[in-house]
Amino acid sequence: MSDRILWQPSEAMLASSQLTQFTDMLNKQHDLNLSDYAELHDYSITHRAEFWRAVIDFCGVIYHAEADTDLIDEGHMIDAQWFKGMTLNFAENLLKHQGTDDAIIFESESGAVKRLSFDQLTSQVSQVQQKLRECKVGVGDRVAGFLPNLAETIVVMLATTSLGAVWSSTSPDFGINGVVDRFGQIEPKVLFSVDGYEYNGKTHDCLAKVEQIAARIDSIEQTVIINFTGEANKLPAGCIDYDQWLVGTDATATIVYTPVPFDHPLYILYSSGTTGKPKCIVHRTGGILLQHLKELMLHANVAEGKRLFYFTTCGWMMWNWMTSTLATGASLVLFDGSPFYPDGNRLFDLVDQHDITHFGTSAKWISAVEKAGIKPIETHQLDQLETIFSTGSPLMPESFDFVYQQVKADVCLSSISGGTDICSCFALGNSNLPVYSGQLQCTGLGMAVKILDDKQQSIIGAPGELACDRAFPSMPVYFWQDPNNEKYKSAYFDKYDNIWCHSDRAEITEQGGMVIYGRSDTTLNPGGVRIGTAEIYRQVESLNEITESIVVGQEWEEDTRVILFVVMQPGHQLDDALRLKICQTIRANTTPRHVPAKIIAVDAIPKTISGKIVEIAVRDVIHGKTVANTDALANPEALDLFKNLAELQQQ
Repeated sequence: MSDRILWQPSEAMLASSQLTQFTDMLNKQHDLNLSDYAELHDYSITHRAEFWRAVIDFCGVIYHAEADTDLIDEGHMIDAQWFKGMTLNFAENLLKHQGTDDAIIFESESGAVKRLSFDQLTSQVSQVQQKLRECKVGVGDRVAGFLPNLAETIVVMLATTSLGAVWSSTSPDFGINGVVDRFGQIEPKVLFSVDGYEYNGKTHDCLAKVEQIAARIDSIEQTVIINFTGEANKLPAGCIDYDQWLVGTDATATIVYTPVPFDHPLYILYSSGTTGKPKCIVHRTGGILLQHLKELMLHANVAEGKRLFYFTTCGWMMWNWMTSTLATGASLVLFDGSPFYPDGNRLFDLVDQHDITHFGTSAKWISAVEKAGIKPIETHQLDQLETIFSTGSPLMPESFDFVYQQVKADVCLSSISGGTDICSCFALGNSNLPVYSGQLQCTGLGMAVKILDDKQQSIIGAPGELACDRAFPSMPVYFWQDPNNEKYKSAYFDKYDNIWCHSDRAEITEQGGMVIYGRSDTTLNPGGVRIGTAEIYRQVESLNEITESIVVGQEWEEDTRVILFVVMQPGHQLDDALRLKICQTIRANTTPRHVPAKIIAVDAIPKTISGKIVEIAVRDVIHGKTVANTDALANPEALDLFKNLAELQQQ
């Protein structure tokens, strides 16, 4: 953590930003004198109803019936009611911008480019809506996508939500059991898939998996296959080609939007499922729309004429977040494939080729690019690039330096943090604020975020538990098949009474920013001292010899000892000299308690489909426990590398 400023907005940027315009509107409407972000944030959590109503007004949200009351919040946070009586339609808000400007630009790994204008996007949504009506899809029905990050994925999602139906998706690299564990719980009526997908220069067939998935989920009445790779074999029985399915529809027909209540289910997302069957998290229509518009327009300054890209799959909440960009009138740039094919410049090439203004990726990718020796500041123009988003894990200060030294000096680097649980952010970027090394710029507007110590007291400038003590619109409306909210309350409200506990160990800084130290449920506790795993990763992964690492606590002699596993860079070996270097680096930059008792080289680290390392699963394996759901992992075979290690049976 540092108070070193790496970037700050110009006076012209401050004057023209949407956040400034929004603050001016609030001041005029309510006779206020809010002069900086801290004052605006305080207002947004002490006057939540007025704040979120102002978001509706400023962002031009389309709604049908007006709310009877803007907020009822007199009991448990879960029971808060937002804009009771209001009706709206999610797809209508994402399709309100018309014309011939690009709505979506898609580029495949093999380089094929497809563009859809706002008019073309609306036309295609209308066609799919017509067919879904024929399938008797209506309000509350579920439609599922086993799909890559394609333009068609957004089309079928919008057609689904235009009818008041509920959308859920996973990426096609999920295993069969992982898909059935998710979609089987929510019982979709229609399943969309692709014939195959591209990754790392290879085409991967999906039809064999789709056939088994459809056979194992009795609720599926129609399976529609999008012909993406063009190399698939004959479609399985009961499946229909997407283009053939649309034959006979009217591309000029007006979309009929079904208004639904503010709290009506919109998306079903899933917990990682590495400790059991995934929890089905149901997100509300109005809450997601308002939260995403607030984050995109007010925090990130996304607007008409901008182009946003996020490297994501359809099994990660960042896909849902990214898709809401359409409601701002900005264009979406999509890519599906490996970000390192044919080399690590691929995503930077996209920035130049498609004039991307807002570029999103993971902290791990930024670190990998740095280790690969890539220096886009020397090889790319990046002229239009204004903002870089990073999420998925804490972004280390060294990665902040890399971005400003080797990517672009004049860019707002927005490290953001939230999760599937809220399909949005607790802390994120802000185009009106400076960027400090190692810090997320601010807590989100309308989010009553606090860091609590062991006595449940709010603290500044020290690590603690990330919590939120007031209801916000993007809280899940409920968990699927959880009628008494038992799973819901257990997930977020077990630790504190009526305070959302996010299980992140974090710190709010003196500058008003935030530092994330990692998941608090994987916090190490050697000798009773709490250590965030991110503190160790920062030191280890700064070493050129190491590709990546994972650290867990092993129960040992009535205490916990720190075990570090490392994946070596090609050409390097883990010997005693390197072990000493790792330990000295950790000790010099943290504390002796952070130094691992054992350092062990492995060939791979198990990760979820969305690329997050699974510390809990590795911890279970080294203690001889069974990982309940390996289908949630992208590389479950990597868990075998951690079984029965002789080094862990020794002092």
